[in-house]
Amino acid sequence: MLHRTAILLWRPGIVLCAVHALCLAQTVQFESAAQLHRTLKRPLAGELILDDRGIEFRSPKLSHRWAYGEIKTFSLSGPHALTLTDYENRHWHEPGEQTFSFTLVNAIPPGVAARLAAVIARPVINGDPDSGLPFIAQIPAHRRERFGGSNGTLRFRKGGIDYVDANGRDGRSWRWSDIQTIASSDPWEFRVTGYRETVEFDLKQPMSRELFDRTWDKLYAADLNLTPQGHGGHQ
Repeated sequence: MLHRTAILLWRPGIVLCAVHALCLAQTVQFESAAQLHRTLKRPLAGELILDDRGIEFRSPKLSHRWAYGEIKTFSLSGPHALTLTDYENRHWHEPGEQTFSFTLVNAIPPGVAARLAAVIARPVINGDPDSGLPFIAQIPAHRRERFGGSNGTLRFRKGGIDYVDANGRDGRSWRWSDIQTIASSDPWEFRVTGYRETVEFDLKQPMSRELFDRTWDKLYAADLNLTPQGHGGHQ
């Protein structure tokens, strides 16, 4: 039985130092025609630009730039759909934070999506995994959904866990810093609980105890910046 669950503590100082060094080495460059969707209004056509300073939307009727430090999180539900959440309050009669949803003409390349996640640093939903990255192990899997689901492959990498789906719409790329816990009640099931979502999988091949333990240890060490001292310390 695979029953251990990793419970992690958030260490922003360690993560941000590592991310800052990464951002200096890797820049974000991307442009695409886009539509900004608005509640009860027609979408605005314009251009979305990702560069070293932040994200900008340019339109004849509305232009806005978000510095990366002002973006709380983003959700990339496939390479053509990007939603940003910033720290600005909504109007006085509307609860919650401001979100901006875009549909893009050009697909965001997986490498740009990964660098954007690194620049934002805080937990995100990256639905654009890079299928060409090297991996330690992979398992064919079915992603459970309330209605239907999708088929693809779970890939365990040095930098995190990816789900590469066959239809290109349900993929996920989790950095270790995006994951709060992992769990598996038996070798045929696997669950990833991120800071922003929980995703469950039925595995088409059993996950070995060795792979689960290795993933657990990697996740634990990545977040706590500790060297695991044997299995007894994870219970």
